[in-house]
Amino acid sequence: MRRADYVIKRAFFALVTIFVAITLNFFLFRVLPGNAVTDLARVPHAGAQLRHALTVEFGLDKPKWQQYLLYLKELVHGNLGISYANQQPVTSQLLTDLRNTVPMVTAGTLLSIIVGIFTGVLAAWRRGSIADQISTNVAVFAYAFPTQWIGLMLLILLARYLPSNGMTWPILFSPEPFWQHLADIVQHMTLPALTLFLTAYGSYTLVVRTSVLETLGDDYVLTARAKGLPVRRIVWRHAVRNALLPMVTMIAMDFGYIVGGALLIEVIFSWPGIGLAMENAILNRDYPMLQGGFLILTVSVIALNFLSDLIYFRLDPRITQ
Repeated sequence: MRRADYVIKRAFFALVTIFVAITLNFFLFRVLPGNAVTDLARVPHAGAQLRHALTVEFGLDKPKWQQYLLYLKELVHGNLGISYANQQPVTSQLLTDLRNTVPMVTAGTLLSIIVGIFTGVLAAWRRGSIADQISTNVAVFAYAFPTQWIGLMLLILLARYLPSNGMTWPILFSPEPFWQHLADIVQHMTLPALTLFLTAYGSYTLVVRTSVLETLGDDYVLTARAKGLPVRRIVWRHAVRNALLPMVTMIAMDFGYIVGGALLIEVIFSWPGIGLAMENAILNRDYPMLQGGFLILTVSVIALNFLSDLIYFRLDPRITQ
């Protein structure tokens, strides 16, 4: 029964967090001055009648609480609204942006996880050696530098060798063969995925190194050494497996970030994903697009945190005690 209580409690907290996030998501953008119709004041021939008609059409003339109730009602039916900027359904636009975001951010995140675990284990295994100092210092620098700085440096250094704008080269006369199209996407994906990799892998290296060093001092590791087991087997079979628990939460957070999109990276490299769509929505005060994008980000992070709690419980049942 204790297991069921734990799962129910975590699920309840997740649902409450989602509801609070939805409420904040709605009111946050509406407390700022101006709205989607404000910018029309600078457009020629946009008179007061046109602005009033658009205000009524967008429902911005209603009190905030009525807009909130209408938003919740539509959300229950899976409707994220119509974009103020282009009058298209938000759901279809975000799904298209999501299909562009997921491959790029998945590639960078998986690479950072693999390299981070390997360099972290190597640093802990060779503690105090040159390999430890190099991997640790490089990880600290990569972790400390801002994402936008790393992206701009890669642009300066590698833009002449790799595509640095958009997702593909435009085809004017005929469609590309599949493999040529895929190679084109991979080339355009390299710089943004590399930026994400350099931004994320340092934290994995430092966390894995610390966890493995703590595990190497436990009694069962000392017992394995006393039995004469090979050092490599002790490190990978005993120490690493039990040191990866802190990685569960980090990986869950990063995969939530995959769904949300790397906003800064997509803006720097003009990658047509959710991050770039959110920047355009902010500039246009496009409330439905902003609400839909941040809702996807929030729900994905909360859901993956809930999944990480269940994985923690599976790996270490002592957390319910």
